[in-house]
Amino acid sequence: MTGREETATTTGPADPDTSALEADLREGFFTDPPTVPPRWFYDEKGSLLFDDITRLDEYYPTRREAEILRARAEPIVGSSTTIVELGAGTCTKTRVLLDVMAGGADADSRSEARYVPVDISVEVLLDAARSLGEEYPGLEIEPVIADLTALDPPLPGEPGQRLVLFLGGTVGNFGEAQRTGFLRMMREVMAPGDRLVVGFDLVKDPARLVSAYDDAAGVTAEFNLNMLDVIARTVECTGLDRRDFRHEAVWNAGESRIEMWLRAVRDVRIDFPTLGRTRTLAAGEGIRTEIARKFHGDALIDELAGHGFSREALWADEGGDFGLALVVVD
Repeated sequence: MTGREETATTTGPADPDTSALEADLREGFFTDPPTVPPRWFYDEKGSLLFDDITRLDEYYPTRREAEILRARAEPIVGSSTTIVELGAGTCTKTRVLLDVMAGGADADSRSEARYVPVDISVEVLLDAARSLGEEYPGLEIEPVIADLTALDPPLPGEPGQRLVLFLGGTVGNFGEAQRTGFLRMMREVMAPGDRLVVGFDLVKDPARLVSAYDDAAGVTAEFNLNMLDVIARTVECTGLDRRDFRHEAVWNAGESRIEMWLRAVRDVRIDFPTLGRTRTLAAGEGIRTEIARKFHGDALIDELAGHGFSREALWADEGGDFGLALVVVD
């Protein structure tokens, strides 16, 4: 899917996520600048668009992370009997680890091996789970529809035998305070001996970073603009029209992060009757939809250590573009 759909997006609410989105809008949309959490990218269309993004020439993180996973699959899986993947999406990259769990040297000792994909996108998650059930008949597939930032303890699986995956550089989508809260939550839902794998993008040439979030085919632009469709479909509003916005990706050197924006191309007034609020944007003002923090070396390992996770391994791809940290709960 490429380019922009030239359709308006002004509809009434028709989704059970209405209250959650309204809460997020109250918290961020009426601030300066207005923000919307990136979880609202991922309706069914958004999840499929992101899957398309991972195959783009410009978008290197998925390929580089997959390179590490292929090279390190056995030590990553280890003796784990349960793999929990946060933000699993289509579960594509995880198959190399499931191959080890289902058919590796220790497979016989994992007679009750389990894979727990966790995602907010219902259709994509259930489709992936059905497919995996056919591919891996010896594995118990237990999909969980949940917000990965609000998990309740305990995680599925035997304490001390779980491997939790948080891949794709998603850890960079959190602000500093959000990341602290997320890591604190992860320590609370995990048990001593459980292991956590975190994928993270490394700082590099800003031009290369920007192109990864603003591809020539316009797939990322459509992915970003689709958030407006999600808002308009989920929450009652008027004046929200995707034709009034354009996609923008910029490098914020001071915060070491890429920022994605929906920039107004003309003056905009959006009314939210159920919220009793109105948001106006002058031409050139924007809505920030995502941040993508890029890390240096051991910085993330040090941060994880501060939340009760000890370093087990730290890997990078051959080109030094992307990192994978494997840590264990103390």
